[in-house]
Amino acid sequence: MRIGIFGGTARRSVDQVVDAARQTEQDGFASYTLPQIFGLDAMGMLAVIGREVPRIELLTGVVPTYSRHPVTMAQQALTVQAASGGRFSLGIGLSHQMVVENMFGLSYAQPVRHMREYLDVLLPLLRGGKCDVDGETISTHAALDVPDLPPVPVLVAALGPKMLELTGTVADGTVTWMTGPATLAEHTVPAITAAAEHAGRPAPRIVSSLPVCLTADPDAARERAASDFRVYGFLPSYRAMLDREGAAGPADVAIVGDEPTVRAGIARIADAGVTDFVASIFGAREDRAATNALLQSML
Repeated sequence: MRIGIFGGTARRSVDQVVDAARQTEQDGFASYTLPQIFGLDAMGMLAVIGREVPRIELLTGVVPTYSRHPVTMAQQALTVQAASGGRFSLGIGLSHQMVVENMFGLSYAQPVRHMREYLDVLLPLLRGGKCDVDGETISTHAALDVPDLPPVPVLVAALGPKMLELTGTVADGTVTWMTGPATLAEHTVPAITAAAEHAGRPAPRIVSSLPVCLTADPDAARERAASDFRVYGFLPSYRAMLDREGAAGPADVAIVGDEPTVRAGIARIADAGVTDFVASIFGAREDRAATNALLQSML
């Protein structure tokens, strides 16, 4: 299982994000992932990082589909792929009803249909540069001319059964958040793998991300996790994954404790069949440094 680092853009300058990505590469990690939140644009930043940081794989975790037409999404993804020399994987997701409807002012009706039709447009643009699609919600007749690039892998944030089936059938893999090891082993990995096999596609890439903190005070760290990540306990899609895991909240799926405990927690993720673990390091400054050092020792 490859190990990467989940970075951030909130309240950070371009130079600070580039420096963090450069340090992640120097530390030997396999990948550097940025979320699309309400700060710097993730793909814009990764294009800059791709020119400044020469070797590490770059991912988004994840860019919402509703706010970007698939042609725009494809153009941005191909630009990052060009800037990085073929080191980019595009993670996309539906986001959440409260974000799409209350913040974007768009309809969140039939999200699985939306994602299916979105991929009907996006994937041909990324794989061949052209699409002709007439759908119920998205119709596109367009071509892009960005030559001599390797295909951009597409990872869909798939949590429920229908999304996992769709993702395994047409995409390159999935990226999860707030999904614990039991749920990965019993739900996520079997469902997406079966869908890929049925469609005659290669085994999917399965990227898992969870909060991680190596600490001598696990109770305090879990309290911090409960505070820092509390919103994910209320968003329906993540709440469903926490319920599957039997977790009261995000603190219960965070990997927290001493070195043997953290190592064992990450081993459970690997044993579940995950191909990539992207650590979201949190906690006090000294704990964050210790966590990073421990993760480096596991590479």
